[in-house]
Amino acid sequence: MGDARWGGADRWRSAGRTVVRVIVVWAVSTLTMLVLAGLLPDFQLQSADGDSLTRTALTAATAAGAFGLLGALVWPVIVRALLLVPALVLGLLVFFLNGSLLLVALRLIPDGRGAAAPETAVVVAAVMSAVASATSTALAVRDDDAYRRRLYRLTGRTRPRDPGDTAGAVPGTVFLQLDGVGHHVLRGAVADGLMPTVAGWLAAGHRLTPWRTDWSSQTGASQLGILHGSNEDVPAFRWYEKDTGRLMVSNRPASAVELQRRAVRRTGDAGLLTVDGASRGNLFSGGADQLALVLSMAARRGRRNRSRAGYFAYFSDPANAVRTAGSLLAECVREMCQSTRALLRRETPRVSRGGTYPFVRAFATVVERDVVVSAVMGDMLAGRTAVYADLVAYDEVAHHSGPHGRDTDQVLARLDRAIALIATVAEHAPRPYRIVLLSDHGQSPGETFESAYGLTLKELVRAGCGLPVPRRVRRTRSGSEARDAARDALRSALHRPVDESGEAARELSARPSEPVVLASGNLGLVSFPDVPHRMTREEIDRRHPALLRTLAHHPGIGFVLVASAEHGSVVLGRDGVEVPVAELADDGPLAVFGRGAARAVRRTDGFPHVADIMVNSMYDPATGTVHAFEEQIGSHGGLGGEQSHAFLLSPPDLSPPVREGEELVGAERVHRVLRRWLRESSGPQVPLGLLEISPSTGAPESVLPADGPVSPDKNH
Repeated sequence: MGDARWGGADRWRSAGRTVVRVIVVWAVSTLTMLVLAGLLPDFQLQSADGDSLTRTALTAATAAGAFGLLGALVWPVIVRALLLVPALVLGLLVFFLNGSLLLVALRLIPDGRGAAAPETAVVVAAVMSAVASATSTALAVRDDDAYRRRLYRLTGRTRPRDPGDTAGAVPGTVFLQLDGVGHHVLRGAVADGLMPTVAGWLAAGHRLTPWRTDWSSQTGASQLGILHGSNEDVPAFRWYEKDTGRLMVSNRPASAVELQRRAVRRTGDAGLLTVDGASRGNLFSGGADQLALVLSMAARRGRRNRSRAGYFAYFSDPANAVRTAGSLLAECVREMCQSTRALLRRETPRVSRGGTYPFVRAFATVVERDVVVSAVMGDMLAGRTAVYADLVAYDEVAHHSGPHGRDTDQVLARLDRAIALIATVAEHAPRPYRIVLLSDHGQSPGETFESAYGLTLKELVRAGCGLPVPRRVRRTRSGSEARDAARDALRSALHRPVDESGEAARELSARPSEPVVLASGNLGLVSFPDVPHRMTREEIDRRHPALLRTLAHHPGIGFVLVASAEHGSVVLGRDGVEVPVAELADDGPLAVFGRGAARAVRRTDGFPHVADIMVNSMYDPATGTVHAFEEQIGSHGGLGGEQSHAFLLSPPDLSPPVREGEELVGAERVHRVLRRWLRESSGPQVPLGLLEISPSTGAPESVLPADGPVSPDKNH
């Protein structure tokens, strides 16, 4: 009886505090509305003849109450109806939708005393939402129960799951991927005071372990290996598959679901997150049941798998929506100012940052961050066992601003604040959480290949094949030399006796093949689609006698990998250096790329879909620079510099990732480490079946061509 009585008293006290908070927020909102009515000429709360102060205050209170109710009841319905609207458009609509709700609230005032111009209503609604949110947060700070309930509401939850579902005190694990933040960058950010939360963890005994990526140092390969345990046959961010005629691009939904299907078939289980897991902002699901902004699920049908459903929980709160929309616009302005400053200062290297890029950057650094962080907070409050989330902000900015500098420093500082918020919310979760930070790759700086030499890799390949190129290319030294070499080689081959090489003469007299040239950072791939198999060096030399020599001897190219009928496969370097892959070591043409380069090249050479010619740009160890074959001054995707060196930051109560003196190499090895940590926390992770992913189910996503033009290398 006593417990029931005290429990009832606690409930009454809690209800009383809730009523008081509602009244206080209402009062502050009313006062805010009165102040805005006095400051803004197009915002009226009085009749034309004027009203008493009391009457005006009642009008403001009515309007504030109606606006609050509309925000609580109508706003979520509007957001759900707009889930099919592109995320950037939704972010820009937030202000106008909120302003429309205010206009409706003013129309509900008796006697028509409330009125506002549409543009003024947008401003008033934004200020009202911000003030109400700030007041509610301030009132909840001293009340743990209230703060916890507010967190539930902000993350789209109404209450925690049943305590029995959280396995008591067994800790859960949150994996936060800081996309593109290399080991060197993280250490520098900590030393410079940009990331105090991470610095505090290191001081408390967290382990910072570097790990080395595969040759394809990009999110598609790394995250597939980390989440699904296999990144076999992923030679680059984008590649051409001769057997299917597909252009595979890691950040396309159709390609992502196919890559995930292949990995699941290869490993025999659905992924790292199959047991009570959540996947947030990733390219792949990891086998998780709870998904938000997961690319490989975007092509699926059904309400729960809609690609933008992850936005609803966050944007259903108008305060969240207004705050994020305001931050989005501020980030667009920040990018324009930073781009203009770089232009005026004539900073080099530099790439174009106009067009839609400010909005793309704002989405990655604001909308994606806010939605993913909110989803992770909700997962912890729900007591989920394993969560994996990707924060792509740094990677996006570093591509266009470079991996080192003021622009990326600001992003790193904001990422640290996001990490701190997640750590704070973990204290209110129904189970303890271990937070692991990791990255999928780093970024290497450098001038683009086109900026340095006046032509793209595709144009160099075409010139080396003797194919037509623009006049601009013919005027460059590289283009001129390649065309001359191709012309001389062709003339020499055509003057051979027919009986010496009849096959060569027939090939040279045929219509030249149009090569498919693709770029993944500083890694280039050249394929000849009319040849069904991987071409050998001998075949390429017969068809295009000057091409391989042109590529291997170019100062902007570090080495070339090509199959050989005589030697299996060979690496070609400058000055005529040729090394069979079977004899490859971390010296010779690969010495400059550091330890592990030979292993990475040898592994990729064995992939079924490796390109006919794999081209890695030069790398200057003195400056740490590479030449991207894309419009990026911070790039990743191949070998050379910081791009290959990611990190893993783990709390001390988890076992060491590797033994003392060992190296952590490859995304698949990282997967095994994370698996071990989950077993240490929650016992064996029983994989789910291959339901909905196995080709035997006949799911429509099992064979989806990646049609259309090559997408830009964003958010990968």
